[in-house]
Amino acid sequence: MNAIEQGRALRRLRMLKGIKQSHLGELLGVDQASISRWERGTVPLGEDRWRTVLDLLVTAPKPAEDAALKRLVTSSNAKVHLICDHSHRLLAASLPRQAEWHAHLLGSSLLPYATAEILAAEEGLADRGWHEGFLVSLTLETGANHDPVLPIAPSRVLWERMTLADGSAARLVTTVG
Repeated sequence: MNAIEQGRALRRLRMLKGIKQSHLGELLGVDQASISRWERGTVPLGEDRWRTVLDLLVTAPKPAEDAALKRLVTSSNAKVHLICDHSHRLLAASLPRQAEWHAHLLGSSLLPYATAEILAAEEGLADRGWHEGFLVSLTLETGANHDPVLPIAPSRVLWERMTLADGSAARLVTTVG
């Protein structure tokens, strides 16, 4: 792993834990500027330091938390579903959301059913820092898709990004209006 990749990984791990650069610096015995240089990839961490960082920031996955999230989604009275943020595979859906759909879609990608507005918002996520955690929620207006299998009505939806126990990103999608 080169210094830039290592820096990106360090930043992602630090942000997942909700730790400020200055606090991580205190834990590692360096100043905040060193953490910043490591995250930018301008200075490599070195193998020993990298192992120390991993010991501090990496914890064992907690699948029970994912199971609880799935239960919350499936038992919700709101129109809500949870997808893999990368593949758009459906991970869970509330009964009100499932009632709108005319197929069992668990495990399937929902991207083929997306409206033009959803696709446009999806295209802009990288520029807004969605994948790096700078933007963790987004509200958008969408039109209809006129699809008989998975109809989408004109509405306002809220996207919320979260991290699952295995470190992968998920997106909670809620109709808010």
